[in-house]
Amino acid sequence: MVALIPYITAGDPDLPTTAEALKVLDSCGSDIIELGLPYSDPLADGPVIQGECVLPQLSCPVSLFSYYNPILKRGIGKFMTIIKDAGVQGLVVPDVPLEETEILRMESSKNNIELVLLTTPTTPTDRMKSIVSTSEGFVYLVSSVGVTGTRTDVSARV
Repeated sequence: MVALIPYITAGDPDLPTTAEALKVLDSCGSDIIELGLPYSDPLADGPVIQGECVLPQLSCPVSLFSYYNPILKRGIGKFMTIIKDAGVQGLVVPDVPLEETEILRMESSKNNIELVLLTTPTTPTDRMKSIVSTSEGFVYLVSSVGVTGTRTDVSARV
């Protein structure tokens, strides 16, 4: 199955614009919307986590994309409660390997948040099967090796 999952960054340029962009993406037929949590070392919390934020009423689920440090800084349980109360249904944490997801999976499950795991074109088949069987909601297939950005081609393994 293929799904339309657009990505936007929360708070860019501000939270009211983010709310409107979410509504537009929802009305355009998105299956899921990936909402990126801004992150920088000195700040460690983006605007979604810093302030009270509630997502607009949407017909499609929103999956939050966050690195692990902001989650740890807030506290895993508290973070899950905050994003659940904001209306988030899924969570993507790209810098946590499968072997270290047990606590995240437990806390996300308590809050009815689907923990989405990542796999790549270079992931060994046995490991990919473990990721697929553990991931909830969907499996995030990273389509390129290396840093994100514009590409002229996509790996044949995708």
